Amino acid sequence: MESVLAFIGDDLKGVERQFKKDLESNVPLIRKVGEYVLSSGGKRIRPALLLLSARLMGYQGERHVPLASVVEFIHTATLLHDDVVDNANLRRGFASANTLWGNEASVLVGDFLFSKSFSLMVADGDLKVLKVLSEATTRIAEGEVLQLVCTSDMTMTEPRYIDVVRCKTAVLISAACQAGAILGKVSSERECAMRDFGMDMGIAFQLMDDVLDYAANQEELGKSIGHDLEEGKITLPLIHTLQHCNGEEKDRIADIVSAETLSDDDFAFVFDAVHRYGGIEFTVKRAEEYIARAKSNLSIFPASPHLSAFLDLADYVVTRQR
Repeated sequence: MESVLAFIGDDLKGVERQFKKDLESNVPLIRKVGEYVLSSGGKRIRPALLLLSARLMGYQGERHVPLASVVEFIHTATLLHDDVVDNANLRRGFASANTLWGNEASVLVGDFLFSKSFSLMVADGDLKVLKVLSEATTRIAEGEVLQLVCTSDMTMTEPRYIDVVRCKTAVLISAACQAGAILGKVSSERECAMRDFGMDMGIAFQLMDDVLDYAANQEELGKSIGHDLEEGKITLPLIHTLQHCNGEEKDRIADIVSAETLSDDDFAFVFDAVHRYGGIEFTVKRAEEYIARAKSNLSIFPASPHLSAFLDLADYVVTRQR
């Protein structure tokens, strides 16, 4: 991330200041919960991509900072809602907001962040940016519902899972890249290249998250290991494993996925199967393929320090440890 911060470090500091400004409310709990989640160690990948995209396109104005804040507001709202749906008790190594303030407060503050995001987008005044970000928000909601429908579905296939990932994770990363390009008023070809880069990078980002749920330790990852499995989420490492394990193993995994609680022995069984059948290696390979495709979308841009920073950020996605 060092090369990225060299170009947008000051802008990212501006985004942090914008967060505090945009969280202003007459209701103290909104600011308390919002600041807690926003300051709990996120990597700011989405705002960083919008800022970098704008700079790569030659944008010299000031609108990129508040719009980058909007993107992180949208992301944070989804995290608040996700943790309630998933009954999560950890987020980025800290107690989740719903653990500290309850589900009701988490949902309602998430609603505030969503509505505030749209207010800020309208204030920006660019209908094209508003269209891109509002459509992304709609698709995120669709992705959350689709993931819920697919819970504990042992027939989940890779293409169907990638559809979930596109909506749930990748679409906002794609929208951040596209919004930066819109600010630069570039050709439709370049705007689409940034959009497609973000989509492929976003898919790779989620696939590596799936890997970490089976490969990292809880202290490093900052969330409960095996939480996806406990919630009945059939992610790509497990999809690959189910395609290669024997019938007896598949039946036991089905029982584990559908159970209300996940014991240490159950997780150890699935963990061992995922590693034994190459689920981790398969998923990492897929992530690397999506990153390669993401980087190929940038081939229309001339070499520059900003382009190099983009490529470094793409590589970071498949080498990060948390």
